Amino acid sequence: MRFQLTDEQRALKNATRELLAARFDRDRLRAAVGDPAPDRALWRELGAAGFFALRLPEEAGGVGLGLPEAVLVFEEAGRALLPGPLVACQLLAGAVDGVADGERIVGLCDGDREPVLWEHPCACDELILLEGGAPDLAHGPGGAQGRTVGAYRSVAGKVSRAPFASVDPLTPLARVTDHPRTTPLNGPDVTRLRREAALLTAAQQLGSALRTVEMAVGHARVRTQFGAPIGSFQAVKHLCAQMLVRAEIARSAVYAASVTDEATDVAGAKLLADEAAVRNARDCLQIHGGAGFTWEADVHLHLKRAWLRAGSWGTAGEAEELLAAQLVG
Repeated sequence: MRFQLTDEQRALKNATRELLAARFDRDRLRAAVGDPAPDRALWRELGAAGFFALRLPEEAGGVGLGLPEAVLVFEEAGRALLPGPLVACQLLAGAVDGVADGERIVGLCDGDREPVLWEHPCACDELILLEGGAPDLAHGPGGAQGRTVGAYRSVAGKVSRAPFASVDPLTPLARVTDHPRTTPLNGPDVTRLRREAALLTAAQQLGSALRTVEMAVGHARVRTQFGAPIGSFQAVKHLCAQMLVRAEIARSAVYAASVTDEATDVAGAKLLADEAAVRNARDCLQIHGGAGFTWEADVHLHLKRAWLRAGSWGTAGEAEELLAAQLVG
């Protein structure tokens, strides 16, 4: 099968990159390191552009596109290291009023994981806690029969939380220590939310992996040693080539999973995208040499974000177990 983006999908991807380049350039990125709270004006602009309502039907005020288009948009967000609970707002745009147009910001937590970590707690107007619906390795991707599934709504002001050290300076975290439970959130299926959260996170990892390839190649072209660009040395060429291969394999897996929307495909895509993002950032740092370890270099931000995302919505170990269970079963 030959899979290529349509003209409309390419236009969407390019428009997203242009919007982020204009509203979240490098200067704004560096400023966000000191103040990682989402820019409300930018959030509303993203909402007006259809970033969060991308998959809502047109009759509900959305754009009416699908999961593959959402993946393309989140790839660009990952490339730009755009901070904020983007996944939560995209997934809950049709379930919580004000999210689709960017007027409200919601957080999404995995209540089955310990500790329960909440990204950008001070910036969110509301927290949605997911419980149940996670893949059950003993019973296959569909989980155990009869398992309780529910999404519980929690008001942010009533949630007990404690600061939690974050490896990523652009993503403050808090540990949820207590929360009130009310009626299940109407609409979204929790199993689907978990699966799509993993896929959109993988798309962000893919964008970061592709961006670090660009950064490594760009630096290798201009940095000279022994009177020649370091990109002319075989060892550096090999590093850059391996980075590109990782990113392209991850791209194929993420794009394919967005079409099939199958649990095992998403697990494989997340596994490959996490590996590409983390290892590419490390190799990019290696190519930058000593300069890559300085605060002024952006590569360390990609590495720290990749580490954080690798532990969000499914780890490598969990994905490997799920894929192994599928093969054995």
